[in-house]
Amino acid sequence: MMHFDWPWIFVLLPLPWLIRTLLPRAQGNSDAALHVPYLKDFQLSATSAAINSNLKRWPLFIYALLWLCLLSAASRPQWVGDAIELPVSGRDLMLAIDLSGSMGENFNNNYRSVSKLDATKAVAGDFIDKRVGDRIGLILFGDQAYMQAPLTFDRKTVRVLLNEAFVNLAGKATAIGDAIGLAIKRFVEKENNDDRVLILLTDGVNTAGELEPHKAAELAASKGMKIYTIGVGNQYTRARELDEKTLRDVAETTGGKYFRAHNIEELQQIYQLLDELEPVEKDRQSYRPTWALFYWPLSGAFFFAGLLALAKWRDAA
Repeated sequence: MMHFDWPWIFVLLPLPWLIRTLLPRAQGNSDAALHVPYLKDFQLSATSAAINSNLKRWPLFIYALLWLCLLSAASRPQWVGDAIELPVSGRDLMLAIDLSGSMGENFNNNYRSVSKLDATKAVAGDFIDKRVGDRIGLILFGDQAYMQAPLTFDRKTVRVLLNEAFVNLAGKATAIGDAIGLAIKRFVEKENNDDRVLILLTDGVNTAGELEPHKAAELAASKGMKIYTIGVGNQYTRARELDEKTLRDVAETTGGKYFRAHNIEELQQIYQLLDELEPVEKDRQSYRPTWALFYWPLSGAFFFAGLLALAKWRDAA
């Protein structure tokens, strides 16, 4: 779309005509030379007058185009593109996913049996796609915790990295405390942001790592970090296989919540609830790319000025 940044410049369009009309004309020499009015002179005068009249008009037309081009260039013409939405720096949101051996066990739903990890990939992947405006990070943990994707606006890459994860990639044990500690470290490395959220999903008990989950939760709370914990497993999962008390305490210490997912439907509901508890920023920012076009009318002005200069030179010659 064409846009003129200074359209008021065009009020100067009649300025040359006003100057020509209002200012007094220069007086020519009143002394006339002796002229003998032969009949032949009178016969050629009508044709010569018509030719001279036409020759005098075209420079005025060129002057008008030259003036129009100069005003058009001075008005700062721009081509404005379509609006492009900018990512809003909302939350720093980290996902910590358990890859211990038990995550490969079946996770039943009403239609078919899938592994707990595959169900997590599908549901968490859809959750990632919806987080427009948030920086998303991905931690995978087993015997140790690994930063698979640092905080980024590139949600597509984070989802690809999540889909590429597989059971026992980080070891067979479960280092819940180390996963929380790694998230704290990466959050602190970034600039200050009050909206720091960790969503930790596991189906087991903390059996590895150097940092206890309770200590990690206290440290996270001191850094202003909120943790939501999700315990996954079938309804027959025994307490020794899923430490719900620890997961609940970790969440409550940081002002978050603990959720229990017995099947994939409940897991979907949990992530929908997380979307409501931590909504995406609504006030999006956008901008329209602009390209300056002043050089086109300015080039036209130089072209017409060159024509006038060439005409003057030919008349002088």
